[in-house]
Amino acid sequence: MNALMIQGTASGVGKSVLVAGLCRLLARNGVRVAPFKPQNMSNNAAVTVDGGEIGRAQALQAFAAGIEPTVDMNPVLLKPEGDCTSQLVVKGKVVGKLESVNFREDRQQWLATVLASFAALRAAYDVVIVEGAGSPAEPNLRAGDIANMGFAEAADIPVWIVGDIDCGGVFASLTGTLAILSTSEQARVQALLINRFRGYRSLLDDGLTWLEQSTGKPVAGVMPWLPLQLPEEDAPYRLGKPQAKSQATLQIAVLMYPRVSNLDDIDPLAAEPSVALRLINRPEDLQPADVLILPGSKHTAADLAWLREMGFEQAINKHLRYGGKLLGLCGGMQMLGQTLVDEAGALQGELVAGLGLLPIHTKLQATKTLKRLARQAIWPKPVWVTGYEIHYGNGPEDEELFPFSHISSDDAVWGTYVHGLFESGDFRQAWLFAMGAKQADNTDHEARVMASLDLLADALEEYIQPELLKPLFKRGSQS
Repeated sequence: MNALMIQGTASGVGKSVLVAGLCRLLARNGVRVAPFKPQNMSNNAAVTVDGGEIGRAQALQAFAAGIEPTVDMNPVLLKPEGDCTSQLVVKGKVVGKLESVNFREDRQQWLATVLASFAALRAAYDVVIVEGAGSPAEPNLRAGDIANMGFAEAADIPVWIVGDIDCGGVFASLTGTLAILSTSEQARVQALLINRFRGYRSLLDDGLTWLEQSTGKPVAGVMPWLPLQLPEEDAPYRLGKPQAKSQATLQIAVLMYPRVSNLDDIDPLAAEPSVALRLINRPEDLQPADVLILPGSKHTAADLAWLREMGFEQAINKHLRYGGKLLGLCGGMQMLGQTLVDEAGALQGELVAGLGLLPIHTKLQATKTLKRLARQAIWPKPVWVTGYEIHYGNGPEDEELFPFSHISSDDAVWGTYVHGLFESGDFRQAWLFAMGAKQADNTDHEARVMASLDLLADALEEYIQPELLKPLFKRGSQS
């Protein structure tokens, strides 16, 4: 078995994390393993070594496997721009838009591309761990499916189905999912897996026996809830109250507009002991805050309009008058400028006034910038920083501020196109001190992530039935 697909009863049950854990477990045992997701839908993307973009989860899974991410690991990526429209990225490049009304028909043409990418990975690695999308048991989406059982059938690979017991209803969701599948798809399901269990394992015994007897499928294991510090692709944090941290000396608020993207930029700050971080979507929740962050946006002009409608423009100006700091990341920086022109999008060249806090004029053109970078920072001090850029629109940048692009005349408002810059521990520490923190950790975020991946791999090794894991190790041992 040189491939295994992890599907789930719903979005958010832990598929991405479990694939990352399996990649880590196999890699540290000498198996050359790669992740793969045929079709992803997310506005959290990463730039690959071959110059494209893929879902952020697949980049994490590649990191767990100890390899560089490539476009083959996520050949079809949908980046929602609204309720009914998504940007379509194929093999790392934007090829157009996908309307939800045509979703079922339009996606079928990409099956050959998906299978070719999978074949390339399968030829290059001992094992490929595949992640499904959402649920395979959606009757309205099953015809022409390339993300779940449609792919598994075409690629002829076994499937494990995961359910999240922390959400409740796990036995119903697992049995219900199987009931909707076709006979051949049911036969393809090798095992069931229960995720995020809290409490005494023995309390589940009767339910597990019932589940195996009812479905005829073995339970691969029961994974416990784990205190992981891993990027969550689409549901990272709760809105509202700041984290309760006794060591926190800096309050950071992050503005959550409707089309927010690349929110994993704030993960290293959320994990920082010196930071109390919260997400807000109402002006009255801004204070108290020492720093306000405007993150990336998949539709900058629309989110800017939302920001104004909600009354955030006045709240931001008040925040600055009282000595607060403001950081715009990518689309968030574009909102802080003087003007915004979307030359290739829905606004058809209409000039939109920005918040007027940075001296920039942005033109969103048809060509997207995709690049990774690693170099020495200039501000706030000369320490190493890594990151990537993924955006439309360019303009003159002040190289003396790197990795920042622009600063206001009073040094209170900053902007940058660089994503991921807070993952570098020395840079994050220097920036936090510059923002007024009294103390700050300088642990690289990659080290935190790897510690969580190892914790996850340990749990998989302990709680998954060895006879089900064993076939995944065979090819590595024969290489």
